Amino acid sequence: MVSTIRVRFAPSPTGYLHIGGARTALYNWLWARRHGGVFVLRIEDTDRERSTEENTRAVLDSMAWLGLDWDEGPFSQMERLSLYREHAERLIAGGHAYRCYCTKEELARAREEQKVAGNPFFKYPGTCRERADEPDLPWVLRLRAPSEGSTGWDDLVKGRLDYPNAELQDVVLVRSDGVPLYNFGAVVDDLTMDITLVSRGDDHMVNTPIQILLYRAFGAHVPDFAHLPMILGPDGKKLSKRHAAVAVLDYRDRGYLPDAMINYLARLGWSHGDDEVFTRAELIEKFDWAGVGKAGAKYDEKKLAHIQAEHLRALPDAVLARRAVPFLEGKGIAVAPDDRRLVAAMPYVKPRATTLEDVAGAVEYFLVDEPAVEDKGRKKFLVPDKAAVLRDLRDAVSAVEPFDVAHLEPRVNAWMEERGLAFKDYAQSARVALTGRTATPGLLEVMEVLGRDATLARLARGAELAEAGDG
Repeated sequence: MVSTIRVRFAPSPTGYLHIGGARTALYNWLWARRHGGVFVLRIEDTDRERSTEENTRAVLDSMAWLGLDWDEGPFSQMERLSLYREHAERLIAGGHAYRCYCTKEELARAREEQKVAGNPFFKYPGTCRERADEPDLPWVLRLRAPSEGSTGWDDLVKGRLDYPNAELQDVVLVRSDGVPLYNFGAVVDDLTMDITLVSRGDDHMVNTPIQILLYRAFGAHVPDFAHLPMILGPDGKKLSKRHAAVAVLDYRDRGYLPDAMINYLARLGWSHGDDEVFTRAELIEKFDWAGVGKAGAKYDEKKLAHIQAEHLRALPDAVLARRAVPFLEGKGIAVAPDDRRLVAAMPYVKPRATTLEDVAGAVEYFLVDEPAVEDKGRKKFLVPDKAAVLRDLRDAVSAVEPFDVAHLEPRVNAWMEERGLAFKDYAQSARVALTGRTATPGLLEVMEVLGRDATLARLARGAELAEAGDG
């Protein structure tokens, strides 16, 4: 037995890494990190028709973005075929598996006969089970499954589970081309990689009795198992694309934070009291299998957005600014991560933003030479009788030093009193002149972020647009 905790994540590169797979990877990673164990990444790429290098890259990129670093791997099953052959021969020699020479036609006839006899589910009739000869024909490896008793285990999530052996059959373990099927490949890999705990979705529970039999056939210690509940859509059915974006990288591209996704995925089936928001370090400290529920967990985009917003607001301004840069570049705005305007805007956009895409959209007008002016705002607020007040405001603030809210506020208040103006008499016109928008942070905060030169230039331009009318 291995004393060190060793867990694995073994995705099949037949598509993107989806939310369910990411949660499985996360739980394994958290368990390894909590106990100073080893997290192994294995790529189960034996489906040659659907497995691609592109999909493998997407899996690795998803894991890297989430920060789920692995200690060993990634291992490819297709590079381990000699190992599977060796273990196949061991099973045959021990009488735990046998070569099956049945053709597709013979199996089709047997399936039809069972169907006529009233058996809707085909069970291999054991045609080659006791065959002693070894003809020079293609063959597959089949398990010699027991027909009496039961096979069970104490699941760390589901509790005690037992399956009658009479319901098992002599499943195929290795195809005729020497490539292992899931149950055989997974067991050989987990055995040779010294995996101590297998945690995966509960759709794999049907495979576990077969795998336990294989461990016993090899004379190996059976690892612990933890089968995770399904992730459900709002309708209570299995989560799919019709419910939400299910590819991990879609959330990266939409501006979600990896720590927020980690937080939400951890809570999607696991609880620790009533706590909702966790740092990565807190998840490592608190995660255990006792907190994983047995029932399916419903995916909730609104709750994800809430947790995302909490994590976004917790970021230091300079860090948030740096993370927003790629999304600004996506809008065609080149800006340095430490640009004064970008960093200064963060405290004002944080409360209203959910994603990095939101942050980029909210600071865009600070970083361009001339902001695009919304038609509705221009027609309503940049009208001829506002030109003079915009120029007057420009003159009033032109000499404020330093050019920040603390010093702008008393000057603007004095100017309003001198001119007999109320806030509503100029604020929206100035806002549209400065930002091109009708909804922004506070007017003085906008001025401070823009700085003196940009503020004065935009107020002057706003006055010109106002004189020109609504076009």
